[in-house]
Amino acid sequence: MPEAVLISIWLIGAWLRILRQSRFYQIEEYMSRRYLRWLLRDWRRALPLRPLAAWMAGVAFVFARGDATGSHLPFLVALVAAAIAAVPPATTEEKSPLVVTQRLKRLLFGAGLASALGAGAAVWLTSNAGYANAAAGVGLASSLGFALFLLAPLWLVAGNALMGPAEAALRRRYLKQAAATLDKLQPKIIGITGSYGKTTTKHFLRDIMSARYATYATPKSYNTLMGVSLAINRDLADDYRSEYFISEMGAYVEGEIERICQLTPPDIAIVTEVGPQHLERFGSLENIMRAKYELVRNLPADGVAVFNWDNPYIREMIAQGYPATRLSVSRQASLEDARGQDITWVASDVSESLSGLAFRACHVASGEQALIETAVVGEHNVTNLLLCIAVAFHEGITLREIAGRIRGLRPAESRLAAETTASGITIINDAYSANPAGVVSALKVLRLHVTGKRLLITPGMVELGALQDSENHKLGLLAAESATDIILIGRGQTASILAAIQSTNFDQSRLHTLESLDDAVNWYRQNLRAGDTVLFLNDLPDTY
Repeated sequence: MPEAVLISIWLIGAWLRILRQSRFYQIEEYMSRRYLRWLLRDWRRALPLRPLAAWMAGVAFVFARGDATGSHLPFLVALVAAAIAAVPPATTEEKSPLVVTQRLKRLLFGAGLASALGAGAAVWLTSNAGYANAAAGVGLASSLGFALFLLAPLWLVAGNALMGPAEAALRRRYLKQAAATLDKLQPKIIGITGSYGKTTTKHFLRDIMSARYATYATPKSYNTLMGVSLAINRDLADDYRSEYFISEMGAYVEGEIERICQLTPPDIAIVTEVGPQHLERFGSLENIMRAKYELVRNLPADGVAVFNWDNPYIREMIAQGYPATRLSVSRQASLEDARGQDITWVASDVSESLSGLAFRACHVASGEQALIETAVVGEHNVTNLLLCIAVAFHEGITLREIAGRIRGLRPAESRLAAETTASGITIINDAYSANPAGVVSALKVLRLHVTGKRLLITPGMVELGALQDSENHKLGLLAAESATDIILIGRGQTASILAAIQSTNFDQSRLHTLESLDDAVNWYRQNLRAGDTVLFLNDLPDTY
C-alpha cells in the first residue's frame, strides 16, 4: 500500500537521524537528561528546518491537488518530500567523531526497535483510518512519517531505556571482573580528585613513583566508575606487577566518587582543588566540596590524605580531622607561616620562564629541601608537583630522587603543551579544558613570549553556573592584558568576554569573533609569521 511505502521512507530518515544524534548522546555519556537538555537548548536541534519545509510542501501539494484526477502525482510528490527530508545534511566540523562501541550498537538497536514499533503503529493507523479520498490517506501517512522522524531523539531515549536492564547486567559483570582483578593484584591505591588538576597530577605522580615502584595510572581522563573499571579489565587483567594503582576520580553529582571508592578503595587520597568546574550541575561550591570529600571519607583510619592547603574549601576538609595522617602543601604560605598552620610542604622562590618552572620544595618539619626544575610551565603546576612530592616522599622515595624524576616530566596531553611548527609559529595547546585558576596560569605563559604577536584563541569557559559570566568577564580583562590579538569562538558563550575586552583599551581591530575552530585556525595560518605565538585556551565539545 502507498501509505506504508511513504512511512517506510520516513522511517529510514528517522534511522539516519538517530545515527547522527547518537554522537551527541555519546558525548553526553549516554545520560538522557543531559542529552535532552542539550537538545532543547536550541529549538532548531529538535525541529530541523529542512525536513519541516519538505513535509509542509509535500502535504500542501497533496491537499492542493486533491483526488480529482486520480493521479499518482500527489503520492509521488509526498514520497520525494520524504526522501529529501531523509537525506542527512552536510557534515559539519566534528571535534568528537562517533565512536562505534558495543554500547553504541546496543543503543542503536534499541532505538531502531522502538522507532520500528512506532512505524508499525503508524502503518496500522493509516490502514484502519477511514478517509474521504486517497489524498487524505497520503497526507495522514506523510504527517505520521514526519512525526516518526521528528521523534528520533526520543527513540534514542526509549532505546536507552529498553537496553537499561542489559546495560545494568553488563556493568555489574564489568565491575565484578575489575574488583576480582584488584583483589588478586592487591596494589596500594592512590585516589586523586578535584575540580581540576586531577589528570595532570596523576600523570606526574605515576612518573615520579615509577622511580622505585611498579606504578599504574588510569589512562587519559578515565575518571568515571565505568572508565576506571574498563582500564582495570583492559590493562591489568593479565598483568600483576603493579605495586601502586592511581585512580583518578571525577564526578558530576554527589555519590559518584563514593561508588568509585567502592571499586578502588583508597589507601592514599589527594584533593587538588575545589572550584566552580561543573558548578551548574552541582548547584553550589559546598556541594562540590562534599562530593570531593567522599574520597577522604572512604580512607581507612590509617590512610593518608594529601591536601592543597591554598584552597579555602579544602582547608575545611583538613579541619574535619580525618584521617590521623593529613599532609598539606602550599605555594602561597611562607615557611614561617607553614609551621604555624601545620603545613607539610611549601614552595618558595618560584620562577617561570619559557624553559619551564623552578622552585624550592621544603619539608617543613625536617627542613629538608631541594631545587625543583622542570620543563613543565604554568604556575598552578607548582601545587600539582607539591602534592606529588608529598606522596612520593611519604612512600619512601628520597627528595633527591623525586627532583630527578621531575626534571624529566612533560605536560599532559593538551595541557599547556608547547611546540613550534615548521613555519616557526609557537603553538601552546591548553585546549583540554579551562577553569578560572588555569586561565590565569595559561595567559601568564602567553605573556612570557615577548617577540612577535601573541594570539589567544578561546571559546571561553562553560559549566560554571551562576559564576560563568563573571569568570568569563575576568578572562576577557586578563586576555586584553596578555594578548596582542584575540579570536573568540562563538558569539553566544563569549559575549561576556567580548564585553570585558571592549571595556579596555585593547585595539578592537585585533579582536575577532568567529564561528568555528576551523575558521580560527585558518585565520592564524594566514596572519601569523615565524616568531609569533598562539594559545589555544579550551576547546568546547560538539554539544556547544
